[in-house]
Amino acid sequence: MATSGKVKGQTACEYCNNFVWDEEDEQYYCEMDMDEDDYVRLVTGHYSECPYFVNGDEYKVVRHQM
Repeated sequence: MATSGKVKGQTACEYCNNFVWDEEDEQYYCEMDMDEDDYVRLVTGHYSECPYFVNGDEYKVVRHQM
């Protein structure tokens, strides 16, 4: 999926280290212990990006070294 620009409130959960697979429920979940207020701010676009985002890209360092 290609986008021309970043939309306010858009998250990149699939690239976040906190977004993990739950084998019991067979779906992904965010492991961060967000309270309801933070969640509402995130989905309504109050944040320009998720404040809990941790890049889970293992190859980022390798690409940087190239």
